Amino acid sequence: MAEQVAKLAAHVRTELAKAIVGQSEVLDRFLQVLLCGGHALVEGVPGLAKTLAVKALARIGELQFQRVQCTADLMPADVIGTNVFNMATGTFSLHRGPIFTDLLLVDEINRTPPRTQAALLEAMEERQVTIDGAGHRLSDFFTVFATQNPIEFEGTYPLPEAQLDRFLMKIRIGYPGAEQEAEILQHYQDGFDARELGQLGLVPMESACLGAARREVQAVHVEPGLFRYITSIARRTRDWPSLSLGASPRAAISLLFVAKATAAMDGRDFVIPDDVKAAAPPVLRHRLLLKPEADLEGITADQVIAEILAAVEVPN
Repeated sequence: MAEQVAKLAAHVRTELAKAIVGQSEVLDRFLQVLLCGGHALVEGVPGLAKTLAVKALARIGELQFQRVQCTADLMPADVIGTNVFNMATGTFSLHRGPIFTDLLLVDEINRTPPRTQAALLEAMEERQVTIDGAGHRLSDFFTVFATQNPIEFEGTYPLPEAQLDRFLMKIRIGYPGAEQEAEILQHYQDGFDARELGQLGLVPMESACLGAARREVQAVHVEPGLFRYITSIARRTRDWPSLSLGASPRAAISLLFVAKATAAMDGRDFVIPDDVKAAAPPVLRHRLLLKPEADLEGITADQVIAEILAAVEVPN
């Protein structure tokens, strides 16, 4: 049994509930990103506690947190750092950018130009950055949570497919329900302040818990039939009539990892087809490119994923 994962999930859910009202599925996705060692593209309108959730998760996990606010004039050196000449000693010293952290919140990533977006590619794939020809290793827990606003297009730069494919999943955050929104107001009436997380009494997890939980996720058993099932799903996206770009082999690997994390968080040490089905929308939605005519008809990537899951035979 995935004891450490179940223990970690229960602890994180309890502590995050002190800061975030509702959004339980979204918060579970955040935890899955950490368990899989991936990165997440988080989409939602302003004011839905995206930043608060990442900051709270960092505090619970006792992980370093840095934030980059993306603007049109943000340069790669502003993110990864640069070598600075010290006139007193006549030598160069490395000025580390915010990317040298555990959890990096890249706010409104599509507002920064492609050159700066590209600075994140090496870090997200290899967990290292190259500055003036020298490689610098990043934290083993280095995780990017990049946010984007789904309704603003003026002054934005769409993320290229190469970068989108490096995100383990795309997490969509919607509006809370009426009762949850009323509960949020009550929390603020009672003195809650999102800028003062220290007042919430968030209890950090045990220092070795996340590493142990990651190892348990890696050890989750997958039957050979499920490998073929995941492969079939990925391959069907490549010849689906309404798609001009399907899922890459990296997408299939991501689907496997998230399915294993889903199983572990449910307290199982084996994957079932339902784990793959649950993982498919957040893992695939940002990797599929609709044909123009399908886009004009209002077809969404999530609808296509549902159709593909219905068309692919489920293993026994």
